[in-house]
Amino acid sequence: MRKAIISQLVIFGFIVQSCTSHKKVYKSDCDTDISFKHIGFTQLIDSIKYYDRQYVEVTGTYKEAKEQSALFNDSLFVDHSNKHALWVNFSQDCPLYLSGTHVGLFQAIDGQFIPINNKRITIRGKVNRNNAGYLGQYKGCIERVSFVEL
Repeated sequence: MRKAIISQLVIFGFIVQSCTSHKKVYKSDCDTDISFKHIGFTQLIDSIKYYDRQYVEVTGTYKEAKEQSALFNDSLFVDHSNKHALWVNFSQDCPLYLSGTHVGLFQAIDGQFIPINNKRITIRGKVNRNNAGYLGQYKGCIERVSFVEL
């Protein structure tokens, strides 16, 4: 009886451990003294003039491709066109490293880059409504990116 209970507890522990997500956090030393306002994606897009030049934290789906580095709303019930997305301007001035390591977000490990395309991410940076990204297709830009959580 005792062995059965211990076995069940061990199995339960493995199940709980396998279900927890291990989020990866990449940070830079830029803007460490700045307070970031957590805001919903739709609110940011709808009120981008108000948030211009402010530091925000927002969550969405990141998409990258040739001439594309953008954050889109991850809701199923909204417009997913570029005009309702934000250009993401990663900068070499603010290198992002995995917390507690010297592994960079855009550093190849074992010949592979960290897959972030089509991933839900939380990002912190400064809003610039005047930078509409590649060919002016986007609502605005998140620049000075100092935090990415995958």
